[in-house]
Amino acid sequence: MIHRRVSIVAALGLLGTIAVAPSAALADETETAPPAEPAKVELVLDVSGSMEAADIDGRTRMSVAKDAFNTVVDAVPETTQLGIRVLGATYGGDDKAQGCKDSQQLVEVGPINRVAAKNAIASLQPTGFTPVGLALRGAAEDLGTGGSTRHIILITDGEDTCAPPDPCEVARELAAQGTNLVVDTLGLAPDEKVRQQLVCIATATGGTYTAATTPTELTDRITQLVERATDVPAAAPPVAVTGTDACEGAPTLTAGIYTDRERFEEHRFYRVVVAEDQELRASVSVALDRPLQRDYGVLLRATATDGRELVRGTDAGSGRTDVLSTGLRYSGALDAEDAEEEDAERVVCLVVSNSFAPGAGAANAANTPGMPIELSIDVVEASPAPDAPGLGRGFLLLLVLTVSGLVAGLLAGWLTRWWVATWREN
Repeated sequence: MIHRRVSIVAALGLLGTIAVAPSAALADETETAPPAEPAKVELVLDVSGSMEAADIDGRTRMSVAKDAFNTVVDAVPETTQLGIRVLGATYGGDDKAQGCKDSQQLVEVGPINRVAAKNAIASLQPTGFTPVGLALRGAAEDLGTGGSTRHIILITDGEDTCAPPDPCEVARELAAQGTNLVVDTLGLAPDEKVRQQLVCIATATGGTYTAATTPTELTDRITQLVERATDVPAAAPPVAVTGTDACEGAPTLTAGIYTDRERFEEHRFYRVVVAEDQELRASVSVALDRPLQRDYGVLLRATATDGRELVRGTDAGSGRTDVLSTGLRYSGALDAEDAEEEDAERVVCLVVSNSFAPGAGAANAANTPGMPIELSIDVVEASPAPDAPGLGRGFLLLLVLTVSGLVAGLLAGWLTRWWVATWREN
């Protein structure tokens, strides 16, 4: 009796565990990339009159900043591409128009010359105005263009006194150029307006803000930022592209990473060619470079050229109201309707949409330039469908599951009747 029970239970377990493992995905072949350019870093120091304040452990802000700079110059490798720019360092008069032009590069970006850098820093004295926006534009020009990652580290104790240009708007302009530029900011004064401005500058470019209230905090943070910028291998920058408001005439993109700008509640279209034996993998993310309403999201869809939706992003319909990135996968296999159009069958339209709205206050209502978005596209060989017995292929799968259910039900019913009959006999 015991052997019969074990055999029946084993049969039911076998029916419940029928599965077919999918074929292994094809490994993508990798190509050897050419050597990347070294990352470039420029330190931008505020030398305005307020740096004379002696409120950091009894020392002036200027002396603390000088010591931090000297420590960093001593510590960085000789191959580090480092430059130094100052603002408010030479004009001590009252002419604001002249004082707001006061920004100079003391050390060119390149392999560090420690003696020249220290001598340039030693001669600095707190002097003039605070043209932060002007200095940021100058630092971006100092770092140049190319494939390398570029970092600006801004150290200041005060709010910009020369706007326009507003430093936050300058940061957004630099980010919109798609030049792979990051601005990290360090604040030396416990002032809320200064903090808000520095946070805005950093956020617009994907950088960080840090409040430095002691000499050790300032030195450690500058050193950390320089090391982080130079230790990470530089990658090729994303390609700037401009989407259109319709699929027709949209730019055709190949595998790669792209940047664009999208205004509030706008739709951006791009085209990708996908062969029948290929699979499209795409994702989009947005950087919050300005305050937004609390409910927002980004949506990525793939459509046919006639507007029929093929698939939409993974977060669509999730109920989340804070979606900043999403992705999708689409196989190039053709359906009957697509196969009738030989040209349209291989073109997929990617649509990036958003539900962004500006935060409260007139200062946050600007919609130009649009929000920065990054679009990642890859086209790979499609994974092969599972082989025999054909599970996963429509009606055959339904038939197998139906038969399995019927057999399991009959066995379960027979087992129950046999069990009751045995129990009554005993």
